[in-house]
Amino acid sequence: MNKKFSARTLLTPVLVFFLSISGLSQENGVMMQYFHWYQPGGNLWSEVQTNAADLSAAGITALWLPPAYKGQAGAYDVGYGVYDMYDLGEFNQKGSVATKYGTKQQYLDAITALQNAGIQVYADVVLNHRGGADATESVTATRVGWNDRNYEYGGDVTIDAWTSFTFPVRNNTYSSFQWRWYHFDGVDWAQNLGENSIFKFRGAGKSWDWEVDSENGNYDYLMFADLDFDHPEVVTETKDWAEWYLQETGVDGFRMDAVKHIKYSFLQDWITHLRTVTGDPLFTVAEFWSYDKGKLHNFITKTGGTMHLFDAPLHLNFYNASNSGGSYDMRTILDNTLMKEQPALAVTLVENHDTQPCQALASPVQDWFKPMAYAVILLREEGYPNVFYADYYGASYNDCGTITMQSHKAAIDVLLDARKHYAYGDQVDYLDHWDVIGWTRKGNTQHPNAMAVLVSDGPGGSKWMDVGRANTVFVDVTGNYGGTVTTNNDGWGNFHVSGGSHSVWVGEDTGTQPGTHNVCFTCYNGTTVWGQNVYVVGSIPELGSWNTANALKLDPNNYPTWDKCFDMPNSTPFEWKCIKKDGNGNVVWQSGSNNAYSGSGGSTSGSF
Repeated sequence: MNKKFSARTLLTPVLVFFLSISGLSQENGVMMQYFHWYQPGGNLWSEVQTNAADLSAAGITALWLPPAYKGQAGAYDVGYGVYDMYDLGEFNQKGSVATKYGTKQQYLDAITALQNAGIQVYADVVLNHRGGADATESVTATRVGWNDRNYEYGGDVTIDAWTSFTFPVRNNTYSSFQWRWYHFDGVDWAQNLGENSIFKFRGAGKSWDWEVDSENGNYDYLMFADLDFDHPEVVTETKDWAEWYLQETGVDGFRMDAVKHIKYSFLQDWITHLRTVTGDPLFTVAEFWSYDKGKLHNFITKTGGTMHLFDAPLHLNFYNASNSGGSYDMRTILDNTLMKEQPALAVTLVENHDTQPCQALASPVQDWFKPMAYAVILLREEGYPNVFYADYYGASYNDCGTITMQSHKAAIDVLLDARKHYAYGDQVDYLDHWDVIGWTRKGNTQHPNAMAVLVSDGPGGSKWMDVGRANTVFVDVTGNYGGTVTTNNDGWGNFHVSGGSHSVWVGEDTGTQPGTHNVCFTCYNGTTVWGQNVYVVGSIPELGSWNTANALKLDPNNYPTWDKCFDMPNSTPFEWKCIKKDGNGNVVWQSGSNNAYSGSGGSTSGSF
């Protein structure tokens, strides 16, 4: 048993919140979803343990592992039909001791191997529902519409609902809590009636939870027996289980399933409680699968920014681009995405287990476009990128005909290496052409090489871009375009990309520009609201000469601390301040005196 948090120093809830939303185990972190829906059963945990060192060497810094507890289908359950969250592959329940992925000990061994390799572990947590109950209970309920969960019809009926979870095999090991009908809001099967409808329970305090997603009138109910997060015993038990799970496994954070169906205020309370009692930041990313960016922004607001979100709209843009036959307007690839509008809380992705072929939400990005999409999420400064197992290793299954998902490991490995070594410093965008877009990264003191990235869904072409490196030779490390590019005296180069392809041009190590040195700026306590970012502005032209329109934007990698390094003229003292600025140009200044920099050293800081 892992006693990871038994002796931790407790932090205040506010500090824990600040720590939590950086989400990166190290600079330029990359998470991987290490499974797909049709994963073969039996040995995933052992595979994880075997591959831990190779994944770390490739540049993966965190793994999102599938649900580790016993599902209602036992060894055949992907993990989302939750039966017993205290059974991690230890008890002979639902026809097996092991889960689909292995035994509890194999799971714990895999976590240890990953953490020893410097990789964080995020556990998939499914709180919304329970399935495979041990017995039925007689409950008064009413039917509601599938497309309007607020529409009731047919009057009250008595149903036999599968809501009694007593876990007789586990026999109170780890917890004596048992689920009863009053811990749920509804079910979709009446055993005595042999009827598949959505039944909402009657009784004191019984109604659909709110606020949840407004789809279907109220999207509290999803499947199986739906937990009632207004019930105090449900709130207490889900916290107690999570504390046990963290102590038992030592995981570093969570992937939260189906949060659009769970009361938003409960989710904020749940994760804040866990961060407080453990003293750990507990990186958490929530799955709110919606292409409506307004709903995503609303969830972030209602949960106080305590969780990252998967950038579903970005996936949709990739899907549409890959299916547009080269006629997609690449200038819009980031439009309406969290990557663009909420980068500090965006987990960016190309594909996942719900969008792969055969799934209800299937929207697979075509293979020809996937390397370009991975270049976008891995080589830009915004967001926390997630690599999908089936995109990396490939996958084959026969659940809706013969499906083969191509392995893009070779291409992704090159991009991971480029992210690890070159994706640093100022980012300059050239998202200005229908077919060919690009951006440059100018490096920093620790990573002085500059990089130029281009992607094209059309016939290819070239683009003049500023890499801040004069008279420097660049090569395409992907091998997709031959030859070299030499920049001019002003640090600009005419970089090329082939049709339907991507190129990553990397220059030789030249350090900073002549007459300059790298200065790292830090602004502490930079808490922001939606649309705001933190900038530095100061007394010299390189810092805008106090003109906030020309201020330099910092990065929120350690939010609410913002930082970034820039080349500044040698031996030139200056004064500067932190500011918060939104898209409309509204500015909030750091209070107090100006921050002073003497012109020597490598860092300077201020605070709101």
